[in-house]
Amino acid sequence: MATRLYRGAVFALYQLSLMLAIMLLPVALVARRAGITLPIHRAVERFGDAYEATADSR
Repeated sequence: MATRLYRGAVFALYQLSLMLAIMLLPVALVARRAGITLPIHRAVERFGDAYEATADSR
């Protein structure tokens, strides 16, 4: 039960990070023109890796 709950929470966080990344895309494009990079891809990759690790342990 706890594993199922953990997997669901990690999946929800992964989906939220994807949504946040998509929503911040215009901000990231403007910031990139100013020479600033936003590290949102790191969060998306970490949550994706965590979800894949929990899905593989099934």
